[in-house]
Amino acid sequence: MIKGVFFDVDDTLYDHLSPFRQAVSAIVGEREGFPYEEAYHRMRYYSDKLSLEMGGAGVMESGASTELMRRRRFELSLAEFGITLSEEQASAMQAAYIGCQFNITMFEGAKELIERLVKAGYVVGLLTNGAENHQLKKIRAMELDHLIPPERQFISGKVGWDKPDTRVFAHVNEMTRTRPENSIYIGDSWRNDVIGALEAGWSVIWFNHRGANPESMEHVPTHTAVSYEQLARLLL
Repeated sequence: MIKGVFFDVDDTLYDHLSPFRQAVSAIVGEREGFPYEEAYHRMRYYSDKLSLEMGGAGVMESGASTELMRRRRFELSLAEFGITLSEEQASAMQAAYIGCQFNITMFEGAKELIERLVKAGYVVGLLTNGAENHQLKKIRAMELDHLIPPERQFISGKVGWDKPDTRVFAHVNEMTRTRPENSIYIGDSWRNDVIGALEAGWSVIWFNHRGANPESMEHVPTHTAVSYEQLARLLL
């Protein structure tokens, strides 16, 4: 029986809030008491929403429409918190965001957990939404290739389906020769990760390190964890 453990990337393997906060502060200044975490969640919401309206991550690699989407997600999310961005400011914020997005450090204990899972004989992989080259830069920045081979790095922009589409989870099972009932997914997004994995017949550990509230009552994660210490106890 082959057991698989698959990780999301953004805000699961590393802190995705940090580059967002740096980008916002660079353009509008550090604001005492500003709810960066809430604004970040809204940016993620608009990013997913606008990406799907464009046709999904497979068309998100480059181009004028992609740049418009990336600018609009900042405009829309920050407007909810009383910050109106000009087109120039939104473009500068996106540039700052990209500029620091690949200077990332994995969560404490993340690399060690992956190493232990590999040694224990699990099939360990990545499943992330996003444009292929963009997400690969993050994977390279975390130096994960020597732990997770490229054939187990699944990026929606290359595969053709975005989470929470169950077809992307089925594709991962097919390519890794794993079965849904023996597969565990670890991710932070309720909509993409919890709902997507459960609907695909997988077990799911909701990595809820930000203390978010569940977004639906009909879906119940197999487990919830707030740190890699907890994840290690659950998995090993």
